Amino acid sequence: MEFFCYHRDRRDSLALRAELLEEHWSYMDRYAAEMIARGPTFAPDGETPTGSVHIVDLPDAAAARAFALDEPNYQAGAYRDVLLRRWHNTLGRTMWDLPGGRSGGDRYLVLGLGAGEAADREPNGDRDDLIAYGPLLSDDGAAWLGTAALTRAAGPAEARALLTPDRYADIEVHLWTFGGRRP
Repeated sequence: MEFFCYHRDRRDSLALRAELLEEHWSYMDRYAAEMIARGPTFAPDGETPTGSVHIVDLPDAAAARAFALDEPNYQAGAYRDVLLRRWHNTLGRTMWDLPGGRSGGDRYLVLGLGAGEAADREPNGDRDDLIAYGPLLSDDGAAWLGTAALTRAAGPAEARALLTPDRYADIEVHLWTFGGRRP
């Protein structure tokens, strides 16, 4: 089962995150074979970290909760909260399989939170700029709760256009970059 995990930084946690960087990477290294995508998000300045995305294939919801809650930055209080949802890898690939690799264009996390009838279960248009894409689901996979995508785009407006605006209570767009060590 695939899961989308987004830890959001608490304010003024940069020094703590820097102190725990190697511990965080070592923890994530244990999940290298299961990792679909990972990397930090940033404030519009492109410098200040605001969170950390991990999309991972794990046996069940209990394993996903353990993954998210045992993470060293979470345990130390660097994160203010975590969004953890079952997810479906619509593209069927990892971020390391992205056509064109890590070069070219800015990258964004696009996170649409919704409920009710599913929207955007499949991406519209060219998939070459999509790094990861899929619906956010309830633990049992029955209910659609939104859509999460990592994409290469010319700017936040282009990234936001991946999702149908009137189908979501909120759409967030965050600068994102490839993270961690290559598996």
